[in-house]
Amino acid sequence: MNIMLVSDDKDFEQKLREKLVFLRKDDDVTSFEGDFSGADVVLIHDNVELIKNIRADKNLCIIFVSSSHEHILDAIDAGADDFILADAKDFEFVIRIVNNMKYYCAKRTVMRDAKLLSDEFTGLYRQEYCKPLIKNFKSGTFMALTVCDKISFSSEAVADVLKSALRIGDMAFMGAGANFYVFLPETDFNGAVFVFNKINSEIQIKAGFADISSGDYEKEALNALAEADDGQYAFTEIKENTLDDWLSDAPKGSYKLFRKVFNTKLEKVIAPVFYRLQKSYENKLFETQIEQYTNSEQCVFNLKNQQAESSLRIVYPGFAKIMIYINHEGLDSPENKEIALQLDKVTQKELIGIVENFIEEFRKCYQ
Repeated sequence: MNIMLVSDDKDFEQKLREKLVFLRKDDDVTSFEGDFSGADVVLIHDNVELIKNIRADKNLCIIFVSSSHEHILDAIDAGADDFILADAKDFEFVIRIVNNMKYYCAKRTVMRDAKLLSDEFTGLYRQEYCKPLIKNFKSGTFMALTVCDKISFSSEAVADVLKSALRIGDMAFMGAGANFYVFLPETDFNGAVFVFNKINSEIQIKAGFADISSGDYEKEALNALAEADDGQYAFTEIKENTLDDWLSDAPKGSYKLFRKVFNTKLEKVIAPVFYRLQKSYENKLFETQIEQYTNSEQCVFNLKNQQAESSLRIVYPGFAKIMIYINHEGLDSPENKEIALQLDKVTQKELIGIVENFIEEFRKCYQ
């Protein structure tokens, strides 16, 4: 590793050399002599303008050595990768340099792989590398998206929007036809909706989501995309697993332990359904506030406007069933009801149907 020192103060440069005595024997420390070629790390002492001039070189790791706190933010804005105060301890200098070099080695590897695997015009990964790159991840959301029909943008322009909207670690691919693919590691549908909204705020798109744990997530995401309206998203078709299937790993001999597992399932299985329905109906119910939440006692879907308030609650009274309580403020039966469902009969699709009927009742009564 070649570390280059840049300072107008020769005495300080010597002190800086002394701070780097704990580096490895084969690491080379040199002074700047007008050429940065061969440098891996550049330590720049109190010279923000120089950072601006050399930042175009993406391979350089630039660390700003500051005599005070005054110009640190300016240095970061100019493109410095990190900073350290000039009077920091020797080991702090070494730790900062080593950590930055680890980061840059990883970054260079990613850049090299991206260049080998990417489309030369857009910089996105090519479609054929989609599944090989995703196969090592255990969880995440796969998104198929396309620009809305009335919008005309080049692939390069869409790629630029995707790259600016995604986080480090997210992946964007050229998809089939006019589609693009995005993979969000360790991100659930709720997180994917946030990313969708970020992209959609820059360029109007529509998208379909699928969980990578499903068999053919690419096909499922494309099927969901076909159901999405312009500027909207759709989820992959929900599989008909019953709630009893979801609780198959629960220790039914102990109510306390079974309840703990059930609460986890509420958060991971039912709560996302409520969230999707909330997002789906937010723009369809006029002047109505939709709230949904899950805690250790219940799952709640609540509708409220100036006229009234209605609630749907899912609670768990025992091993065999769940109870759904529907209450419309000021109304009597048949609108208000209690529904008992056996665990081995409950599916997400059935729950969606019950909640959508609840929403329709509210709409008829109060809108």
